[in-house]
Amino acid sequence: MSEAVLVTGGSGAVGGALVRRFVAGGAAVAFTYLTNRDRALALADETGATALAADLTRRDQVEDAVHAAIEKLGKIDVLVNNAGRTQVMPFALIEEADWDEIIASNLKSMFLVTHEVVRGMIHARRGAIVTVGSLAGHRMLDVPVHYATAKAGVSGFTLSLARELARYSIRVNAVVPGLLDDGIGALVPDEERAEYVRYCAAGRVGTPEEVAEVVAFLASDKARYVNGQCVFVDGGF
Repeated sequence: MSEAVLVTGGSGAVGGALVRRFVAGGAAVAFTYLTNRDRALALADETGATALAADLTRRDQVEDAVHAAIEKLGKIDVLVNNAGRTQVMPFALIEEADWDEIIASNLKSMFLVTHEVVRGMIHARRGAIVTVGSLAGHRMLDVPVHYATAKAGVSGFTLSLARELARYSIRVNAVVPGLLDDGIGALVPDEERAEYVRYCAAGRVGTPEEVAEVVAFLASDKARYVNGQCVFVDGGF
């Protein structure tokens, strides 16, 4: 039986690459999206994956989405926590509502989805969870403070959960992308992009497909001896 994979935030650049990579590898895939319905449905038509509309900051919608994914796939072997968003704003102008929104979309959503999925993995005593972080949570970069804080939280979540779930043979790892040529990376000003390329050992920005390859590896049995790791996919920055 093929692996059953749930990807959150599937309609974005990285999310789309993840869905395509898992489908190409023979997995049965469901993915969530929030606002980009046309792009999500086009991806579903292209790949045969199941698109599920859900606000992942709301427990009721998370429960419905996970239930629908299990109904369609029969189970969830792999969870990829990719959903999130940013907001370009200097710290002095960030309001409490802005802080709450970015923390919720990047951290609360990850908690709610994982909490809903992991019980089935514990029952099966197997599974793989991969979280998608950002260099913003690991380096001193010119990025929004609330976004960097949320992405730093992804690493703490990954490490602690990996330790707790190891007893059930569930692995939890994180992938930390560097600057990419699509998605949020496409919004980076040219001078900042040039600065990144200058200090990046690879001499270029990355692609969503390169991130997806590492995620797929960490989710597979080929990585069965890899757990509690934050794997940087940044070209050596």
